[in-house]
Amino acid sequence: MRILCPLKRVIDPYAKVRPLADGSGIDTSTVKFEINPFDEIALEEAARIKERDPATEVIATTIGGSECEEQLRKALAMGADRAVLVECSDPIDPPSIAAELAMLVRELQPDLVLMGKQATDDDSNQAGQMLAALLDWPQATFASKIEFEGGKAVVERETDAGEETLEMVLPCVITADLRLNEPRYIALPGIIRARTKPLDRRPMATTPVARTRVTRIEAPPARAAGRRVGSVDELVQALRDRGAL
Repeated sequence: MRILCPLKRVIDPYAKVRPLADGSGIDTSTVKFEINPFDEIALEEAARIKERDPATEVIATTIGGSECEEQLRKALAMGADRAVLVECSDPIDPPSIAAELAMLVRELQPDLVLMGKQATDDDSNQAGQMLAALLDWPQATFASKIEFEGGKAVVERETDAGEETLEMVLPCVITADLRLNEPRYIALPGIIRARTKPLDRRPMATTPVARTRVTRIEAPPARAAGRRVGSVDELVQALRDRGAL
């Protein structure tokens, strides 16, 4: 089996961010970047599949500048066999990402595309679904458990109404949810081995067309201070005064 794991470089989700003074973007001068947490969960699942079946090949990929090499090297340390950096310096949105990934999928011919359900920076939750549509492949989103039986993927996914189990033929697209697994700690030997694994750089195969643009980024208003109430009646009256009841 060949598994393609698209990754996104995002600001550390635990970092405190602030907008630039002109509102044109986020101040990234002092923040750390990581693999998008949902993509890291997808990569961990691919690594576990490879551990159960050593014949599996795991390929990590991302679209971005040379700074993304750090995240791809981490992916290699986690267990990916090789990595592909699609170099792009322009802003790119989900439709363009899906189009570029579709070109890569047609070239590499993976049996499975396993990626995070969304990125923690823009929270679009669109690239996986758009990719499946472009490839005309079956898909399962928000996966919390993945198994393989007779050339088919059996996926448990989380919905607002509870858990749902889907069965689909390979190749397919699966997006990972938070409860699929917990990514491993990367030990020193993995980091050392990652230095010798191949990392391919290539230009975009498509021309990105921005369908969305950021007009302005602002910090949310400061949260109002809370106050203590002495009784339920006082609480109810306070909520009425605020128009909440």
